[in-house]
Amino acid sequence: MKSGFSKILVPLFLLIGAAALGWLIFEQLREQDSPAAVGSGPRAAPVEVAPVERGPIELRRTFSGELEALAEFVVAPKVGGRVERMLANIADTVERGQVVAELDNAEFVQAVVQAKADLLVAQAKLAEAQSALEIAEREFERTASLVKRGISSDSEFDAVRQEKLAKQAQTKVAEAQVKKADSSLETANIRLGYTQVTAGWAGGDEDRVVAERFVDEGQTVAANDPLLSIVELHPIVGVFFVSERDYARMAPGQPVSLSTDAYPGERFSGRIDRIAPIFRKTTRQARVEMIIENPGHLLKPGMFIRAEVVLDRVADATIVPEQSLAIRDDKTGVFLIDEKGPVAVWKQVESGIREGGRVQLLDDGISGLVIVLGQQLVDDGSPVAVHGGKDGEEQSPGKTDAP
Repeated sequence: MKSGFSKILVPLFLLIGAAALGWLIFEQLREQDSPAAVGSGPRAAPVEVAPVERGPIELRRTFSGELEALAEFVVAPKVGGRVERMLANIADTVERGQVVAELDNAEFVQAVVQAKADLLVAQAKLAEAQSALEIAEREFERTASLVKRGISSDSEFDAVRQEKLAKQAQTKVAEAQVKKADSSLETANIRLGYTQVTAGWAGGDEDRVVAERFVDEGQTVAANDPLLSIVELHPIVGVFFVSERDYARMAPGQPVSLSTDAYPGERFSGRIDRIAPIFRKTTRQARVEMIIENPGHLLKPGMFIRAEVVLDRVADATIVPEQSLAIRDDKTGVFLIDEKGPVAVWKQVESGIREGGRVQLLDDGISGLVIVLGQQLVDDGSPVAVHGGKDGEEQSPGKTDAP
C-alpha cells in the first residue's frame, strides 16, 4: 500500500517541478521583450547610405548595327563577248578610268575595217557627184549666156537648169552618205573601245577597292553582265535602327563612338549623317546612317558594330545611386537620413537620366545621405543605424560627403 502511494507521488512532483520551471522561463522572456528591457522605442534598422551628388550625367544608348560601303560601283561591259583578260582581282586598288578587263575584239576590229571601206566609197561617190555638179554649172552658165544673145532657146535653157538642179541634189545625197559612213566608223570605233572595260565611277575618291569578282577569263558575257564590284571604303557608312523612344533624340551631326569584334578595345569615331523619315512597318524602327572615318581601311562592309550615342546630357544634376530608389504605395522615392534622429525620411522623387548605376533626380532640393541598402526594413520616420557607406566605409549620420 505504501509503495503504491510512492509511485503516484513521484510523477506528481516531477510534473509540478516542470510546470514551475516553464513559468520561470516564460517570465524571463517576457521581461526581456518588455520596453524596460529594450528601451522606450522600436529597434533601429541597420542600413547603408551614400551621399547625394551633384554633377554631370549623360543618357547613353548602345545600338547594334553593321557597316556598308559609302559607294558601290558594279563594272559591266557595254558589249557582249568572251573575256580574254581580267586585269583586277579582289582587294586590288583601282583608279578611276582604269582598264580592268579585256574582251575578244576580233569582230569589232572587222567592223571598223568595214566602216572605213564604206566611208571611202561614200567619199568617192561624193567626189564624183561634185565633179558632175561642176560640169552642170558650167553648162548652165554657157546656156544662159547664149539665151541672152538669142542664140539658144528657152527650152534648152530649161533643160540645162534641170540638169544642174539634179546634180546639186546628187551631191547633197553623196555628202549625206559620207556623213553616215563617217558616223558608222565612229560607232564601230566606240564599240571596239567597249572591249576595253574600264572602271569609270562618278564622284568620290580617285581610288577604290575591288570587293567582288564575278567572272573568270574565258567566260562569255552578255552586255551589262557584272564583272567586278568596286567599293569606296573611306569614309565608310554605319547603319543601325532606332525605336520611337529614341528617335526624337537623334539629330544629324551627333557624334558616335563605335566598336567592333574585329578590333577589341579599339574605338572608332563617326557622326550621324542621315535619319530616315519613316518607320518600317514590320519592326517599327527607323534607319539611321553614320559616316565613319576609315583612313586605314580597317573597317569593312558587312562588319557587325556597336554604336554608342549620347542622346542627352545634363551639366549640373542631382544624382543618387540607382539602388537607392524604393517603391512605396506604387510611388518611387528615396529614404533620406535625418541627422537629428537618426531616422529615415521618405521623399517621393521623379527620376531622369540613368547612367552606370546612377540616376538623376528631377527634384533639385534633395541633399545629404540616402539609404542604398536596407530600405525594406524602414518606413517614413523609422530609426536607423548606419553601419557603413556605399563603399564599405563607416558613415556617421551627422556627417555627409556630399559636395
